[in-house]
Amino acid sequence: MTTAITNDLLLRAAHGERTPRPPVWLMRQAGRTDPEYNALRERCGLPLHDLFRHAELSAEISLLPARFGVDAIIYFQDILTPLAPMGAPFIFDPGPVFERAIRSVEDAEALHRFDMAEELPFVPDIFARVKAELDGAMPVLGFAGAPLTLLVFLAEGKSFGDSAPHAMALLREQPAAARKLLDKLTAMTIDYLTLQIEAGADAVQLFESAAHLLDEATYREWALPYQQQVFDAIGQSVPTIMFARDWADAASLKESGASIVSLSSAITITQARAALGADTVVQGNLDNILLADGDEAVIAEEVKRIVAEGECRGHIFNLSHGLLRHTPFDRVCRLVEQVKAAAG
Repeated sequence: MTTAITNDLLLRAAHGERTPRPPVWLMRQAGRTDPEYNALRERCGLPLHDLFRHAELSAEISLLPARFGVDAIIYFQDILTPLAPMGAPFIFDPGPVFERAIRSVEDAEALHRFDMAEELPFVPDIFARVKAELDGAMPVLGFAGAPLTLLVFLAEGKSFGDSAPHAMALLREQPAAARKLLDKLTAMTIDYLTLQIEAGADAVQLFESAAHLLDEATYREWALPYQQQVFDAIGQSVPTIMFARDWADAASLKESGASIVSLSSAITITQARAALGADTVVQGNLDNILLADGDEAVIAEEVKRIVAEGECRGHIFNLSHGLLRHTPFDRVCRLVEQVKAAAG
């Protein structure tokens, strides 16, 4: 029997409904900006790659943001988690470092599909624990990395910043290898999101975290078609969200097939709806850098502007990207309060 969700603001907004205020959750809300998370990390002493596989602790971390008033819990995990059982093991030191990079057809051939339930049993376990603890208090979100973003991690062999020379060379010089790798990553991502939905995810988000590295032509050739395959395969049994880092082309976000477009700070809600239609469901989009480093009066005005643009109609409040490590925790808590007050 499905437990009714008490705070269903996010799900109502996700279906385009008017809500008394915009629901709010924040990318990376469970993690490094939270002193309770850091204290837990200190106590448990586990490296991050082991912590993600520890269902009890991952569930506890997932639930931490409930205490500062968010309207959804996103399960604590990393977008790279399903790559290890494909044949691409990695550790965090402190960022992700792969045992070996994937840069050829032979490397891509070595990766393989796997039984999700058998290799990632902690994933449904985390969902079960989180949902049992919440008992319907609010929705639980799942997520995955988009295929091209996963390719960039694999080709670089580690985390990347504002350049990914090995990945870009792979697309340009070895397109057959890149296609083979993307096909495998797409099939895996479909399986992975299906696992989460079957485990009880109330909505799922796809992260194209490498979008800022791409021009529009590259995005449409190497990112968009694989996003479309993912969303087409998983369907619309739950709301689906498309996020692309620092991306301003609202049309390509919508063309992914997701039911919700998550906006960076490069485009406003007004601009997105003008391009895509007034009924477009949007998520976003306070600048995460502004939240971390900006003047607090400016942040407060931006919150009011974004809430006003969203019109409390098909709008989920979030950031342009994830919370930055140095974001003061009191600002995170205050932001949630400001969003709730702005619509009043």
